[in-house]
Parts: sequence; structure tokens; C-alpha cells
Amino acid sequence: MMRAVLIDDEISNLENLRALLEKHCPQVTVIATAQNVSDAVDAIEKYLPDLVFLDIQMGDKTGFDVLKLLPSRNFEVVFVTAYDQYGIQAVKFAALDYLLKPIDIEELINSVNKAGYKLATQIQTSQLDFLLQQLKKPETNVRKIALQMQGEIRYVILSEIVRCEADNTYTHFFLSSGEKILVSKSLKEYADLLHPNGFLRTHQSHLVNPKYVKSWLKEDGGILLLISGEKIPISKPNRDTVKQALQLL
Repeated sequence: MMRAVLIDDEISNLENLRALLEKHCPQVTVIATAQNVSDAVDAIEKYLPDLVFLDIQMGDKTGFDVLKLLPSRNFEVVFVTAYDQYGIQAVKFAALDYLLKPIDIEELINSVNKAGYKLATQIQTSQLDFLLQQLKKPETNVRKIALQMQGEIRYVILSEIVRCEADNTYTHFFLSSGEKILVSKSLKEYADLLHPNGFLRTHQSHLVNPKYVKSWLKEDGGILLLISGEKIPISKPNRDTVKQALQLL
């Protein structure tokens, strides 16, 4: 069983989330709710929950303010937001879960299951600390990303990522050290996340850090030759965009 605190500034959202958890996630027991930052901090410190559902936008405050005011954060968090707004990029870089309103039942169940797994396996991470550090930086000045692997969360410096390759709904990360990391998220998600940091989507299955591009080969209509000697295809729809980006380096 997981003991949960629900935090949202709108009572209707709290009632809806509670009802969804009761119906679809019987392993979760709601022990408290809160509608503002002060009450949220008090509830978490008093009840010591395993799981916190945290609304991002709370009037003129944010759910991040709740985290900043807590002396310790020994719980899992699922962020809840009405749209892709301030902070969501940082949440993604920290490999933390979030739900968009209106809440999708399947995504809710998936988030609860992932939280349960992390609690059961006692995976110790500093994801929330990492998140708060990311929030202090512009989106284009992010230096690290958290990659959730089986049994651990790895913090990887962006400049050490050579390329990413799709494997169905998984993504392989190839690092400059030669290490290969498999993450259970799609390449599209990482392409969107890393685009502001200069990464190039060359193909439906490939994302490349231009730092490691050696040359453009004209064979087969266009191929990137990496410093490692690897050849990465460039799909026809992406050729002009990739070529222009490389010319600006």
C-alpha cells in the first residue's frame, strides 16, 4: 500500500483525483489533501506520505515552492498540470512523472505503478534535488539529464551523449565513453527535449549531437559520418534542416 497526499488549489480537481485513485488504484490510500503551499508543506511533514500528487500551478505559487520549503523529500512525486507550462521541461530532464489534466486513467495507473516499483525496490535517487537545480537554469543551459534505467537513475552530462537511436518504444543512448544505455521512453520524447540544446533529429530513428559530427557524406542522398566512424542516415524530409543547422555551428 502507498500512502498519498494530494495537492491542488482547486477542490474539484482534488475530488476527481481521489475518485480516480479509489476506483483504479486500490493500492493507494489518500491520507490528506491540501490547496495551498503552506498547508501542503504541513501535510507532508505531518503525515510523511510515500507518494505526493503535486499540482504545478497553484495561484501565484507553484508546486515547486512546496518542494523548496521541505527540509527532506523522502517520497515519490507525480506532478499534475493543465498544460505544458513552466517547469515541465525541468521535470522531464529529471525523469520525473507528470500527468496532464484532464487525467488519463491509463497514464495515472502507469504513474502509480512506477512509483510503487521505485518504493518497493528502494531505488535511492536525488531526482527532486536535481529538478530544483534545473529550475534555476534557462532551458538552453541544461547540462545534465536523468535517464531512468532498470534499477537506477543515471545522471548524464549532455555533452557526453553522442547519439540516440530508437528501438520501438525504447531509446538507446550512446555515450562518448563507449557506454550504451537503454531507456524505456520513445526517441520522439527525447528529440523534443534535447532540441533546444542543439541535438539534431536526422531520421525517424536517429538523434545526433552535432559536436560528434565529422562530415556530411553525399552517398545515399546524405549520411552523417561521426568522429567514431559511425554512419547515421539522414531522411529526405530532414536534409535541409540538418544541413542548415550544421552550417551554423
